[in-house]
Amino acid sequence: MTDKYILNGRNVVPAEDLITWAKWMETADRQIAFTRLDDCEISTVFLGLNFSLLNPSQPLLFESMIFGGNNDGYLRLYLNIDDAELGHKQIVAGIKLGLLET
Repeated sequence: MTDKYILNGRNVVPAEDLITWAKWMETADRQIAFTRLDDCEISTVFLGLNFSLLNPSQPLLFESMIFGGNNDGYLRLYLNIDDAELGHKQIVAGIKLGLLET
């Protein structure tokens, strides 16, 4: 089992080897979503590495992170691109509704 992945469109694919993964990472647009609000930014990206420490068979490959504001450094990890897109929207809505502070 590999811990390195690439995106083929919206599909996560295990990298064949380290060189293939590194070349893909060097040029890939890994940004899934980005939102700038008053005093913070929310960025959701494809990580390309499995960040699941507890269950490596379910790789956590996507991340949303808040930069700036009161929740600076807040992050969520996701299994797939659909969850990452939804999670990004939930974070943005949470900030706008005051459920997450900015």
